[in-house]
Amino acid sequence: MLRDRIIDYSKGDNLHRYWSLFRQRERTPNKLFKKLLIFLCNRSAQKHGGYIGNGAKIAGLPTLPHGLHGIYISRYASIGLNCWIYQNVTIGEVDHKAPSIGNNCLIGAGAAVVGNIQIGDNVKIGAGAVVSFDVPDNCTVVSQFPRVIERKKENAE
Repeated sequence: MLRDRIIDYSKGDNLHRYWSLFRQRERTPNKLFKKLLIFLCNRSAQKHGGYIGNGAKIAGLPTLPHGLHGIYISRYASIGLNCWIYQNVTIGEVDHKAPSIGNNCLIGAGAAVVGNIQIGDNVKIGAGAVVSFDVPDNCTVVSQFPRVIERKKENAE
C-alpha cells in the first residue's frame, strides 16, 4: 500500500486522496457535508483532468494507469470490480441512462461507451472503439478496420 502511494505521488496523480473523498461522499448521510464533498471531489477530478459524476457507482477502485487524465464517467454509470480504464475514455449517458460495466473489464485509450447498455464481465474494449450496444461476457470489441481513401488526382493541363 505504501509502495502504491509513493508511485501515485511520483506520477503526480495522488489519486488515493480523490478515492478517499469519493468513498466518503458515498457514505455520508449529512446533506451539507455531502455537498462539500461533492465540491471537493469535482475540484480534485478537474485538477487531474477528468470527471466522475456524482452518483456514479464504482465497485472497488478501478485501475487508471494514466490517472484521471481525460476520463469522463457519467453520474448514471455503473462500473464493476477490477476494471482498467485508460486515458481519454468517455462513459457517457443518453437520456439520463448510462452503461453498466461488468467486472474485470478493460477500456482502451480514447474509447467511448455510451447509452443504456450492458457490458459483460471480462470484456476488452479496444482503443478508439465506440460502443453503443450490449456486449456479452468474455468478448473483445475493437474499432472498425482502418482504411485509406484515395484522393482524386487532379488533371494536369
